[in-house]
Amino acid sequence: MASIVAASSAFSTILTAQFLIPSSSSSSFFLKTLTRRSTAPLLRLSLTSRRPLRNLMAYATLGLTRPSNTETPKISFASKEVDVVQWKGDLLAIGVTEKDLARNAEARFENAILNSVDSKLDGLLAEASTEEDFTGKPGQSIVLRIAGGLGSKRVALLGLGASASTFAAFKSLGEAVASAAKSAQAGHVAVSLASPDAFSVESKLNTASAIASGTVLGTFEDNRYKSESKKSALRSVDIIGLGSGPELEKKLKFAADVSSGIIFGRELVNSPANVLTPGVLAEEASNIAAAYSDVFTAKILDAEQCKELKMGSYLGVAAASANPPHFIHLCYKPPTGPVNVKLALVGKGLTFDSGGYNIKTGPGCMIELMKFDMGGSAAVFGAAKALGQIKPLGVEVHFIVAACENMISGTGMRPGDILTASNGKTIEVNNTDAEGRLTLADALVYACNQGAEKIVDLATLTGACIIGLGSSIGGVFTPSDDLAKEVFEASEASGEKLWRLPLEESYWESMKSGVADMVNTGARPGSAITAALFLKQFVDEKVQWMHIDMAGPVWNEKQRCATGFGVATLVEWVLKNAS
Repeated sequence: MASIVAASSAFSTILTAQFLIPSSSSSSFFLKTLTRRSTAPLLRLSLTSRRPLRNLMAYATLGLTRPSNTETPKISFASKEVDVVQWKGDLLAIGVTEKDLARNAEARFENAILNSVDSKLDGLLAEASTEEDFTGKPGQSIVLRIAGGLGSKRVALLGLGASASTFAAFKSLGEAVASAAKSAQAGHVAVSLASPDAFSVESKLNTASAIASGTVLGTFEDNRYKSESKKSALRSVDIIGLGSGPELEKKLKFAADVSSGIIFGRELVNSPANVLTPGVLAEEASNIAAAYSDVFTAKILDAEQCKELKMGSYLGVAAASANPPHFIHLCYKPPTGPVNVKLALVGKGLTFDSGGYNIKTGPGCMIELMKFDMGGSAAVFGAAKALGQIKPLGVEVHFIVAACENMISGTGMRPGDILTASNGKTIEVNNTDAEGRLTLADALVYACNQGAEKIVDLATLTGACIIGLGSSIGGVFTPSDDLAKEVFEASEASGEKLWRLPLEESYWESMKSGVADMVNTGARPGSAITAALFLKQFVDEKVQWMHIDMAGPVWNEKQRCATGFGVATLVEWVLKNAS
């Protein structure tokens, strides 16, 4: 990633869906081209030694670090249509808007559900919400331990704000449920909205899905690298008043599939560079193909094979590292029916970025966090894992990552070196810390050569995008309004935030070289834009292309762990293109 310093100095029938908070799996290193099909002997051989990501350090020596084989808790979700005051369990959580808290002349809740609960508690809920100044704002919560009156041991009010209608809002509610359950060590939880009748049937289904997703993701903790860790007590969640039947089951399964992909992506990004090398990342990708061999094939190219494809830009970045590069290509094809559209998802895969000879130094350089410079690849492979379970029809998807490290050694690229990309264009390296775009250049050419009609690349590319959009929003660059519309609809459905930025062609002037076709970095002003303009040089004009700079939202600084950003949006986008 280009340095931030440079950029800124109960129904009678209960429907239950099982959510397994997953771990990834892996086998052995792949150094040659590997193609997997469900009927191929090679595939059967590849399945003989599968281990989870947390066990990958069998061959490692640096730091003697080996991820713990922690348990993966299961959470069951059931739809129920019962009176909340009759529900029995550890914690009853009620999502409330500011309007739901309105009182009448007798200072009692006007909302029917809240009034019913409060009556059973002899006014304690109203009294506590007043004393704690609980107004229903987003993020507010109040939890009461009660001796009697309800079937539940505790009741919680969780704020939704002035109103709530988006996936993101109800995903946040699920996360708040997980947090409350953790604090109370609750194993059996119920979730209800104070005003469920305000929602349409379809909205109820989407709301239930969002709550389930948020609960699973909020419960997940990556404890693989801790010597001691607490186990989650949460085992079951009843969702009250938000629908039932096969449609809800389908929504809950979808939430489970996407959540598993997000968690996989988080685990990849959280893994340190002495564990997750380019070779191990290739293993993890190959294991997706093995797990879902009815729809996936995998091809892993080594350095010599990349050289045959003239990937000089990518190999220039990889040249300094003792860990060899691995060019990763997964291909999804639907289990039945024709292919109507070919898509490509390209992810930046720098498993560590030192900056090279333009080494990252000084405050804000974030060199200690540069394990997350493969966040784009984590989003791509997280989406692959989810789609392997969903199995959409009518769409072929290529998942492409040029994995390597950007290190320093006598064999590494130097400032001033000229690299030749696989489309023949030459690049004068004026900054070795703008390496991600060099690897993406050859990956984008490769994606076009697969016949992709639409390409979305994701990368932790520039510190400038963090300065411009902060830590919650990804920057979008595309010359295609149609593609922008598709992806923004997907991001709205996923709850992930994106913002479109301009591809200002006049800025290309600063990217011109006197001795090559281009340099790899331009002027500091608008440097996120010039980075996107650089990538545009390696995409066929007939292909719809988008670049997403996710340098900000890849990492949660408060929790000091990965977010899994991008996975859900990519899944939604692929499904919008599926038949």
